[in-house]
Amino acid sequence: MSFAFDDISCGGQLQVGTGVVPAIGQGDNKINGSAHVEGPMVVGPSQAFAEATATVMIGPLSNDDPDCPSVDHGLFVSGGKPDSVVVVGDMYVTGKVDCGWKGRLASRFGTADGKPKLFDIDHPTKGKGHRLAHACIEGPEVGVYYRGRLRNKKVIELPHYWKGLVHTDSISVQLQPIGAHQDIIIKRWDDTKIYLQSKANFPIDCFYHVYGERKDVDGLVVEYEGETWEDHPQRKKGDVTEWEKTSSSSHNTWTQ
Repeated sequence: MSFAFDDISCGGQLQVGTGVVPAIGQGDNKINGSAHVEGPMVVGPSQAFAEATATVMIGPLSNDDPDCPSVDHGLFVSGGKPDSVVVVGDMYVTGKVDCGWKGRLASRFGTADGKPKLFDIDHPTKGKGHRLAHACIEGPEVGVYYRGRLRNKKVIELPHYWKGLVHTDSISVQLQPIGAHQDIIIKRWDDTKIYLQSKANFPIDCFYHVYGERKDVDGLVVEYEGETWEDHPQRKKGDVTEWEKTSSSSHNTWTQ
């Protein structure tokens, strides 16, 4: 059975379903203006959801009444004491999240910016009850490195993507001979290879570290006037740099 009304005005509680609902009270203890819907409940177009995927499903506005205002959001929450929204469990977001650098995360990130960037894991050899912490290397450039060992060869093959990633003239190389002095020198290099030479063509066996500065993002402005990281010239509002466009950060871009 169904009923159709032009308007419904409920002066107390609205209940769709059966059963006692402790959260909104009953009888003399009821909370006036409260509602209970057993669910699932859909708000928006009737065909917005093919099946029940949540207790409450909110789709785009579908009211074509000319007097119906246009809205920009599927859900807008304001107020709350002390919190506006509380999520118990995990939250899955497929789009962007703009938190305005406020609240607990902003405070946490602000503190982290002034300290070494760490990773902290279970100790790999001492087992349970022990931890291992390392700090990231920091420097005045947006740099990358490549390392390894070269044996019986005279050419270090750089990763193929370095050609589009690194300024060739920023490349620097450190070599450490293994087993004996080999008088290894760097003859030349380009964006794909580093060519070596040893004394009297002695077989080369060495460790190598190769460093370079990224060219796919803006060079880092190292020193600047300001009170906080928000004053950085590459972070000023309206000045969106390639560094920001290509960075995905757990907090702000300067901790990548």
